[in-house]
Amino acid sequence: MASTLPHLQRFFYSHYFFGGLRQAAGVIIPALFLAFFFQQYGMAMVAAIGAACVAVIDQPGSPRRYSINNMVGAVLLGTITTVVTGLSTTHPVLLWFVIPALCFIFSMFTVYGRQGGLMGFACLFIMTLTMRQPMETHEVLIHSLSSFGGGLFYFVFSAIVHRIFWHREERQALSVALFSTADYIEARSRLYDVNHDLEESYRQLMRTQSAMTDSQQAARNTVLRELPTGQSRSDQQRYTALNIFIDMVALLDTLVATQTDYATLQRTLANSDVLIFARDALRKLANNTRQIALDVARNKPVTERSSVKAEIRAIEYELELYRQNGFAQGNAEVYTLLVQVLRRLRNAARIVERMTEHTYARRASSLVDSRLDKTLGRFLTHNELRLGMITSNLRLDSPNFRYAVRVTVAALIALAIDHGLSLLLQLSGRDAGFTIHGYWIILTTIIVLKPGYALTRQRNLLRLLGTFIGCLLALITLNINPHIDIYFFILVVACVLGYSMLQLNFMASATFNTLSILLAFNLTAPASTFLIGERMVDTVIGSLVALGCSYILPWWEHNFMGSLAKAARTANHRFFRTGLQYADLSRKLLAANHAQTAANVTPSNNDAATLAQQVQEADVNWRLARKNAYIALGNLTSAFYRMMAEPARRQKNVPEVNHLLIQNHLLASQISAAIPLLAQLPTVPTGIQQSLDAIDALLEDRNAPVPVSIETEGDLAALAYPIRQMSRAAQLIHQEMQVFEAPRREPRRPAAEPA
Repeated sequence: MASTLPHLQRFFYSHYFFGGLRQAAGVIIPALFLAFFFQQYGMAMVAAIGAACVAVIDQPGSPRRYSINNMVGAVLLGTITTVVTGLSTTHPVLLWFVIPALCFIFSMFTVYGRQGGLMGFACLFIMTLTMRQPMETHEVLIHSLSSFGGGLFYFVFSAIVHRIFWHREERQALSVALFSTADYIEARSRLYDVNHDLEESYRQLMRTQSAMTDSQQAARNTVLRELPTGQSRSDQQRYTALNIFIDMVALLDTLVATQTDYATLQRTLANSDVLIFARDALRKLANNTRQIALDVARNKPVTERSSVKAEIRAIEYELELYRQNGFAQGNAEVYTLLVQVLRRLRNAARIVERMTEHTYARRASSLVDSRLDKTLGRFLTHNELRLGMITSNLRLDSPNFRYAVRVTVAALIALAIDHGLSLLLQLSGRDAGFTIHGYWIILTTIIVLKPGYALTRQRNLLRLLGTFIGCLLALITLNINPHIDIYFFILVVACVLGYSMLQLNFMASATFNTLSILLAFNLTAPASTFLIGERMVDTVIGSLVALGCSYILPWWEHNFMGSLAKAARTANHRFFRTGLQYADLSRKLLAANHAQTAANVTPSNNDAATLAQQVQEADVNWRLARKNAYIALGNLTSAFYRMMAEPARRQKNVPEVNHLLIQNHLLASQISAAIPLLAQLPTVPTGIQQSLDAIDALLEDRNAPVPVSIETEGDLAALAYPIRQMSRAAQLIHQEMQVFEAPRREPRRPAAEPA
C-alpha cells in the first residue's frame, strides 16, 4: 500500500484523469439528456457517438489551440462522414466502395503527425459506428443531426471546462512533466550504483529521457501559450507556473551536463563511498521533485522535502581526503570529474530548492520578468497543414501510403467476414443476431492496426486481454443485477477510467471501454449475456485480421534508422554550432566589459546594448537547438526500441544503431557541459580550438584529424573531459554512419502514431 498510494495520487491529480473526466462527461451528458428527458434512446446513442468522435481529439497534453481547431474539424468532418456512410447503408453495395475509400483517405491523415492521426481515427470511428445498421434517407438526416449535435455539444462543453479550469490544466501538465523529470533523476542515480549493470542503466536512462522530452514539450505548449500580462488577477498562478517550468528546464540542463565516464568512476572508486553519496543525493532530489509535482497539481505549497546537505558535505569531505592523500595528483582526471559532479549536484539542489520556494510565491519574481518576450513562442510546437503533404505521399515508398493500404485491405476483409457470417447464419436458419454488432470487427481492426508492426502486435495482445477482462467484469455485473443507481455508477466510472487510461495503459483502457460499452448497450436495450460472448468473438476476429494485415506492404523500423540517425547527428551539429556562436559572443561581451573597466571608460550604451542583445539571441538559439536535439534523440530512441520488438530477421544494423544512439546522447550531454565553460574563457587555446574544428568537420561528415593533446592547465582542466568525449563521440558517429551510406533512397520519417 505504501508504494501504491503515491502512484494513485500521481494518477488522480494528473491531467490524464481530469481529461478522462472531461471526456466522459462530454459524452454522457447529451446521451442522458435525450434519454431521460425525451426518451429518445436511439438519438441518445447517436449523440454520444458524435461526442465521442470529438472527444478522441481532446487528448490531455495536446496543444490547446490545435485541439480546438481539430475539434471543430472533427465536428465538420465527422458530420460529413456520417452523412456519406449513412447514405451508403441504404444501398449495401455502396458500402464496398465507400468504406475502403474513407479508410484510405482518413488513414493518410497520419502525414500530419499525431494530431492528424487522431483526426483520421475519429472519422474512422464514427464511420464504423454509423454503418452498424441500414438507414433510410430521412433516417440519415436525423442520425446526422443527432451526431452533429452531440459533437457540437462536446466542443462547447470542452471549451467552457477549459476556460474555467485553465490554471488547473496548466498545473497538471506541469506536474506530469515534473514527475517525468523525477523519473529521469532516479534513472540517472543508477549510474552511480556499482550493483547495477551500467549498460542496462544507460539504456533505461535514454528511454526515460525520451519520455521526459515529450512531457516537457507538452508542458511547454501549455505554460508558454498564455503568459502573465500583469493585468489579470490570475497572473500570480501564471508567474508561479512559468517560474517552476523555467527552473525545471534548468534542472534538466544541469543533470544532462553531468554526463561523465561512469565506467571509470565505478572501476576506480568501486570501494569508495563517494558514489553512494552521489546516488543517494540524486534519489533525494528525485523524491523532492516528485513532491513538488504532486503539490503543484494540488495547488499547495511544498511542506515535505528531504535535505541533500548531508550527502553534499560527505562528498566534499571525501574529496578533501583524496586531495590530502595525493589522489588528486595521481588521478587528476577522475578527481576533476568528481569535482564537476559535486558542483552540479549543488546546482541541482539549489534549483530544486528554488522550485520549492516558487510554490510559496505571492508575487512575481524577477526570474520571470527577464524572459517574457516573443522568443518564447519559438519553443512551441507548430503543425503544418497542406494538401500537398498527402499528395506527395501517394507513392509506394511512403510509410503513410503503405499504412493506408493496410487499413483499407483490413477493412475490406472485416467487411467481408461480417457479411459472410450474416449470410451463413441466415442460410442455416439460425438467429442472425450473432452478427448484429459485426461492425465491432471493423472497429477492432482500426483500433489495433497501427503504422508500425511492433505497436500493432503489442496493441493486439493488449486489446485481447483488455476485452477479455472487460467482458468478464460485464458478465459479473449483469449477473449480480445491481440497483439501477449502482449500475449507472459503474458505467460512469468505467467510462471515465477508459478515457483516463488511454495514454497510460492501453490494456486497462480497453478493459474499461469494453465494460462501459456493454453496460451501455444493456441499459438502452436489455439483452442476454450472449452479447458479451459476441463482443469477445468479434474482438478476436478483428485482432486476427489486424495482425494478418500488418504483413501487407510492411515498412519495418530499420528503414527509418538511416534518416533518423542523420537527423540526430544534424540536430547535434546544430546544437554544437549554435553553442559555439553563443560562447564566442559571450567572450566578446566579457572582453568588452573588461576593457572598459580597465580603461575606466564609460561604455557606449548602444554598443553594449547591441552586443548584449546578440548574446541573448544566441542563447535563445542555443536553447532552441538543444530542445530540437533532445527531440531528435527521442525519435531515434523510440524507433530503435520499436525495431527491437520486431522479428529478429527484420532487425538490421543493431550494434551500429545502438552505438549511434549512445554516442549521440553522450555528445549532447558534453555539449551542454562544455559550452558554458567555453563562454567564460578569455580566449580559446589552440589545441582546444583545433579539437572544436575537428568535431565540427566530423559532424558535417568530413574527415578530420583530432589533436592528440589539448591544454589542461588551471581552469582548462574542467574542459578536458568534455572536449575529449565530444571528439571521441564525433569520431565514432562519423564511423558508424558509414553503414547508412549505401546508395539507396531514405524513406521519410514516419509520422507520430495516435494514442
